[in-house]
Amino acid sequence: MEGRRSRVIAVVGVTGSGKSDYALDIAQAAGAAEIVSADAFQLYRGMDIGTAKVPLEERRGIVHHEIDVLSIDEPASVAAYQTHARRDIAAIVNSGSLPIVCGGSGLYVRALLDRLEFPGTSPEIRSALETEAERLGSAHLHRRLRAVDPASAERINPANVRRLVRALEVYELTGRPFSATLPTYDSVYDTVFVALGWEDDVLRRRIDERTQVMFSAGLVDEVERLRERGLEASPTARRATGYPEVLAYLDGAATLDDTRAAVAQQTWRLVKRQYKWFKRDPRLHVIAGDDARARRRWCERTVANLAAST
Repeated sequence: MEGRRSRVIAVVGVTGSGKSDYALDIAQAAGAAEIVSADAFQLYRGMDIGTAKVPLEERRGIVHHEIDVLSIDEPASVAAYQTHARRDIAAIVNSGSLPIVCGGSGLYVRALLDRLEFPGTSPEIRSALETEAERLGSAHLHRRLRAVDPASAERINPANVRRLVRALEVYELTGRPFSATLPTYDSVYDTVFVALGWEDDVLRRRIDERTQVMFSAGLVDEVERLRERGLEASPTARRATGYPEVLAYLDGAATLDDTRAAVAQQTWRLVKRQYKWFKRDPRLHVIAGDDARARRRWCERTVANLAAST
């Protein structure tokens, strides 16, 4: 492989668009392929229904990586994910198979596939910022970030204390905005990017249906079991969309119907953030999600092109 970049297919995009099934279709068409998840919360064991993990019996015999690798009390780290997932890709390539990256966690996708180096950390700076957030609120941190790094402030949800703290920590450590550390659109691999696109009203309906299926499949019971294992104390797992809403329901703060509606609404807000993230990527080829012929044609053509260039 000296002097030649490994070939990778990346199936990315918003929640509810059908990424997992399409990645499996591509893997089957390729013949020898394995899937590397780029979902920040599918890393956790036991977070199955709420993260829409493909059940083992529905993976069509395709090996999946970066799923069920963390216990609920462990923090998820993009830097650690980058290291482990790149090792997965190297092993897949060395075995003669095609790596297919699949996920909607934008920073995880970029950390794995693009040139991204992580600045260091400072426990002292981070602790001071966390104390400031507790005392003055996340909106205060967001205003601070906007003053020194408006590009990051635009990308980061004002309620996401963890990411606000990290962005300000990087700025105080390096004197450079956190946005300056984000990768350019330059993959370390020979990567083909694809996403499935839907009209907003159709995707909203898909999300509503997806939410109903999750509750019918036992999402409340899943959250209750995870709570017993320390979900609420987890620094990262507890932030997964849907889980805080169900925890509130278990505390009696909402009815089940209101909780289902809240989960669907939070999922839609996540989708809008994902749209903003992925639409900036000029490499992304978007196929109409409801065009089965176009999906099949793109899959067959791409797999054939990769095989011909091997």
